Amino acid sequence: MLRAIGFSREDLERPIIGVGHSWIETMPCNWNHRALAERVKEGVRAAGGTPMEFNTIAVSDGVTMGTQGMKASLVSRDLIADSIELVTRGHSFDGLVLIVGCDKTIPAAAMALSRLDIPGLVLYGGTIQPGHLRGRDLTVQDVFEAVGAYNAGRIDADELRAVEEHACPGAGACAGQYTANTMSTALEFLGLSPPGANAVPATHPDKPAVAEAAGRLAVQLVEAGTNARSIATRAAFENAIASFAATGGSTNAVLHLLAIAAEADIHLEIDDFDAICARTPILADLRPGGRFVATDLFAAGGLGVVMQRLLELGLLHGDAVTVDGRTLAEVAASATETPGQQVIRAADAPLRKHGGIAVLRGNLAAEGCVVKLAGNDRESHQGPARVFDSEEEAFAAVRDGAIHAGDVVVIRYEGPVGGPGMREMLGVTGAIVGAGLSDSVALITDGRFSGATHGFMVAHIAPEAALGGALAAVRDGDIVSIDVVARRIDVDLEDAEIARRLAAWTPPARRYATGVFAKYAATVSSASLGAVTGR
Repeated sequence: MLRAIGFSREDLERPIIGVGHSWIETMPCNWNHRALAERVKEGVRAAGGTPMEFNTIAVSDGVTMGTQGMKASLVSRDLIADSIELVTRGHSFDGLVLIVGCDKTIPAAAMALSRLDIPGLVLYGGTIQPGHLRGRDLTVQDVFEAVGAYNAGRIDADELRAVEEHACPGAGACAGQYTANTMSTALEFLGLSPPGANAVPATHPDKPAVAEAAGRLAVQLVEAGTNARSIATRAAFENAIASFAATGGSTNAVLHLLAIAAEADIHLEIDDFDAICARTPILADLRPGGRFVATDLFAAGGLGVVMQRLLELGLLHGDAVTVDGRTLAEVAASATETPGQQVIRAADAPLRKHGGIAVLRGNLAAEGCVVKLAGNDRESHQGPARVFDSEEEAFAAVRDGAIHAGDVVVIRYEGPVGGPGMREMLGVTGAIVGAGLSDSVALITDGRFSGATHGFMVAHIAPEAALGGALAAVRDGDIVSIDVVARRIDVDLEDAEIARRLAAWTPPARRYATGVFAKYAATVSSASLGAVTGR
């Protein structure tokens, strides 16, 4: 059967390298994957291996945002990991090169590679270039915030359309330190991506050569017998968390690194993120909280410069090994900082003294939740709850001017089970920013946030409302308090009152009775454990 499609006896006597990607015609994020796969295959052949290309799916967070389709995003992560596992086990590949792009494809590839524990690597297709409009850089974040500004009457329809038409100029994943670039960064620090490879932008002329080198490296990993778990150690995960903290990255990194660690059989807890972020300063001035985008970071000298800063501060395990055989300390030593760059701050002059998130607990989140701190100076908020049982209801309230300064917007039944799929709330958070309320309103949810979200926002509240978490007991007007310093999130109710309300509470009907969403809701774990399935 393999001869029928052109493989020779000699081809099949060589190491077989699966070259997986998620090219799909629904987004720019993965648009260059087929072209990169061809260059990876050239590298595999040049190194004495035989490539076999295969594909999997992808769901665009940006395109589906604010719709029912957004429920498919997190669900797709585990399905992608499963599909990679199935093809690899089914066809007995000796090694893997997994080309990734949009948000969930990146952790999915790392999950599959760690689960299979065979030689291989993950190659990010690269960031998109920023868009430009009248002298300013644009990203997809600007589009969602422009929608909010339009609804608030702060811009007209022509300006909204102009932003929408200019924000995304070509191939590549979203330009800020949103989820894709956060996870791309994390995988270089984790060691499962070749150092320097992920940071090269999607349309940069060096990207094809990077892909070819990845193919060569995969064959070398097979020949050396270097399996994924020998790289994805506990120290490597701590390095990945430090990179997320130092770059002010997406809260989704908490879910995804927990999930990858579970597949690598590494004990990692949500509280580890709090401890590492508490000691790690934000050093990269990146959107959504900062000024620059991923292409600017690349031009400034790349992630190796961030590694230099963290090593200077004693915040990295410099002896952790990457897929190319070098340690992080060696990678950092080879990096060259661009003179005069403003993207990466000096070690003694950080943007903030602590990383971009904190983990809170309290009577609203016994299992923990994540508050986003990057790009936001507030450490506390207290106000009346405005309770919504879906993202759509909350968005309509913001759009219609029904949310006011001081409010705490509560969005529930959007967790891993209740959603199902834990939708991101960029439509709502962008509308809050666009309406000029980001400095005076807090939002809490058992759902997720986009990496482009900024403001005083709390996500991943667990236990989730659909499973009888305390969020299900909150009513309009209840006073909610968020205290980052004390690491607390509470509703001003006695335990007995919360118990009384929950005793009278009826779980909502499952939104999907059959199909992939129903399967997911029946098997997914708590957000505090990474929202993984099959465990």
